[in-house]
Amino acid sequence: MRGDGETDGVRIETVTEAHTSVVKAPELLRLNPVDELHSSGLLQTTTAMALNVRAVQRPLARLSCRAAAPLSTWSKVPAGPPDPILGVTEAFKADKDSRKINLGVGAYRDENGKPYVLPSVKAAEEKINAANADKEYLPITGLADFTKLAAKLAYGADSAPFNENRVAVTQSISGTGALRIGGAFLARHYPHSKVIYLPVPSWGNHTPIFRDSGLEVKGYRYFDKKTVGLDFEGLKEDLKAAPEQSIVLLHACAHNPTGVDPTPAQWQEISDIVKERKLFPFFDMAYQGFASGDTAKDAYAVRHFVKEGHQIALAQSFAKNMGLYGERVGAFSLTCDSPEERARVDSQIKIIVRPMYSNPPIHGARIAGTILADDGLYKQWEGEVKGMADRIISMRDTLYNSLKSAGTPGEWGHIKSQIGMFSFTGLTQPQTRALAEKAHIYMTADGRISMAGLNSKNIGYFAESVDAAVKGNL
Repeated sequence: MRGDGETDGVRIETVTEAHTSVVKAPELLRLNPVDELHSSGLLQTTTAMALNVRAVQRPLARLSCRAAAPLSTWSKVPAGPPDPILGVTEAFKADKDSRKINLGVGAYRDENGKPYVLPSVKAAEEKINAANADKEYLPITGLADFTKLAAKLAYGADSAPFNENRVAVTQSISGTGALRIGGAFLARHYPHSKVIYLPVPSWGNHTPIFRDSGLEVKGYRYFDKKTVGLDFEGLKEDLKAAPEQSIVLLHACAHNPTGVDPTPAQWQEISDIVKERKLFPFFDMAYQGFASGDTAKDAYAVRHFVKEGHQIALAQSFAKNMGLYGERVGAFSLTCDSPEERARVDSQIKIIVRPMYSNPPIHGARIAGTILADDGLYKQWEGEVKGMADRIISMRDTLYNSLKSAGTPGEWGHIKSQIGMFSFTGLTQPQTRALAEKAHIYMTADGRISMAGLNSKNIGYFAESVDAAVKGNL
């Protein structure tokens, strides 16, 4: 095959065995005069692809050359599925209607719908900056002053494992990182099972985290769509049917995405079943303090299990309760039988972390550690996290009362009984679609909403729109 190409003042003909591609001469060669072509050796080049090259002086302006175009190395990589939460946010951002509401975001918003930086966090940062702290690498397991206090917050000051130095704890990249470290540790070192049971439904990221950690993921019943509440009988049946010594993931409080939590009495029954079946409990506690406004109350399940003699794994996050979303502050811990066992577990956690991200970031850990260590800042933070929780509880009450006053068909008591940032409304996919398309209200297709996205300015419009959607009048 023959291809004729042209440059400014030079025509180049190349005979090749491949197809033709055309580019502007300056993009391929910054050569115009024939003598520059000679000096570069270009005219003397002969390759397997170019069998004959000859230059003819001619005032032309383009270069055409035949060259092989191999497929990209990544041409066979398939497109991944879109993230359902990010899709909600993207649709919200594209909507120009002034009434639009985003109820998909998993972050707290204040009464004006704005991101909220806690005053205690600002005060802690000022204290850190005044100390002229360095930016050196942290140890593999993170900032010790933070991790010790994070464990104390979770397990309690009177916890036997905590006081006896039997808690192996490492700083993590928020709750997600804690789960990933925990999954990897169990996959390598838990000798009895490589299967983890998740509640159905659970946080969407749980399944890929544990699968990528090397665990097989199965489910146990948790949510009853008919009652929009806890399927406690189904939960108990499934845990009793799970093979002995399986791993079971438990949401410590403010279950995501349903907002449905067991009562203390139900937690006691769950603990008994876990002990009877010799299951290994892995708690995910992403909302301590943020659920009820009381850090001790929200840690009830974790502390009860430890008191009952369970060895547990625990993932903590400080994204929600301190508003440190982008700082990625968390901790992973395991309770052990002795300080010697804890030291061995610590050594294996380091082996997992080192090739994963080497060591965690310092700034967010300093903020959280400063708040937890300073009595004044700690009390201030407790008041602020209670204020966030109370505002969400208030929005639940207002929404429930509005729907009841409007005579909206259905039983809406679950709006009040659910806890934490999220609520499973019970709305159907056609109803959520109508709310997005006609009322400019965005949520996930399964009807989950972030209560933090509601405030006194938009909750009336939201309630009216839900009423219309349920009645088929939207």
